[in-house]
Amino acid sequence: MPDLLTHVLVGYIIGTLLSIRYERLRPAHVTLVMIGALSPDFVKIQLLIPDGLASALLGVPFSWSPLHTLGGSVLVIALGSLLLAPEYRAQAIVLFAIGALSHHVLDVLLMTPTGEAYAVFWPLTEYRPPAGGLFLSSDRWPAAVAGLGAALVWAVARYSEGATGTDSSTID
Repeated sequence: MPDLLTHVLVGYIIGTLLSIRYERLRPAHVTLVMIGALSPDFVKIQLLIPDGLASALLGVPFSWSPLHTLGGSVLVIALGSLLLAPEYRAQAIVLFAIGALSHHVLDVLLMTPTGEAYAVFWPLTEYRPPAGGLFLSSDRWPAAVAGLGAALVWAVARYSEGATGTDSSTID
C-alpha cells in the first residue's frame, strides 16, 4: 500500500505545481494527474479477476500484465478520455499521461532482484532498463517523503492563492 499512496501523492505534487504555473488548471485537473498516476496499477484488477479466469471467460489467452507498461497506459488513457466530453479530452489526455509517466518513472527506480526494471516500453520493445535500486515497493519512507512534499506543495499553493487573491476552488 505505501506504493499506491506514493503514486497518488506524487501525482498530487505534480498536478498542484502545474496548477500554480498554469492558472487555467483547477483542482479537478490535479485529480486527473492523480488518476493518471494510479492508472498503471489498474493491473491489480488481477487480484479480483485472475488471468486464468479471464482466459476461461473470454476463451482466448489473456493477461492483465500489459496494463503496467507504456502501451497499457496509452490504452487506459485513451479509453478513460472517452468518459469525458469531447472538448475536455485533449487536456485530460495530457494530464492523465503526465500522471502515468510519473508512475513509470517511480517504478523504474524500484529495487529488483535481477537489477532490471520491467519491460516498461512494451509493446515497442522488450528491453528492460536497469532498475534504479533506490527503494522497495513495500518501503514506507518514499510515501513519507512524498507526503512531506505534498504538504509543502499544498502550503505553497495556499500561500500563492492568498497572495494573488484568487480562489482555486471555483470552477469557471
